[in-house]
Amino acid sequence: MTHRTVSHASAAAPSPGLPGDRHTHVTVPTPTCPVEITLAALHGRWTTLVVRELLRQEPLHYSDLAACFPTLSDKVLSDRLTHLVSVGVVQKHRTAGWPPTVIYRLTPHGRQLGPVLQALWDWGVGAPAQDPPGRS
Repeated sequence: MTHRTVSHASAAAPSPGLPGDRHTHVTVPTPTCPVEITLAALHGRWTTLVVRELLRQEPLHYSDLAACFPTLSDKVLSDRLTHLVSVGVVQKHRTAGWPPTVIYRLTPHGRQLGPVLQALWDWGVGAPAQDPPGRS
C-alpha cells in the first residue's frame, strides 16, 4: 500500500499539499519517508490517546496515565510508552527513592505531534461514514 505522498507526476513542481521533497516522488514506501516515520511513531492502538494525554498535561506518572484509560491493560500501556520513548516522542524520567517513581513527558519533537493529531482529527471528521472494519 502506498501513501498519498507517492507521486507519479513530474518532478518539476510539487503537487498541491505536498512538500517539494525527493520523498514525494518515490514509487514504493520507504522507511526514510517522513510520512512513514510519523506513522511508525503513532503505530498501535491507544498510541495517539497516550500522546493526547501528555499533550494535555505533563509530566504524568504511569499511574496517572493508567487512570486515564481504565480499560487499557498495563501491558499495552507499558508497550506503548516503551515504543514512544524508543522513537523519541516521550521522555521517561525515573526518580530515586522508595518506591521509585517514573514520570513521562513529551520531548520537544513529541510536542510537535499536537498539530498532526489535530489534522488527523479534522480529516476524520470530514470523512464519509463507514461501517466498522469487519462488519460487511
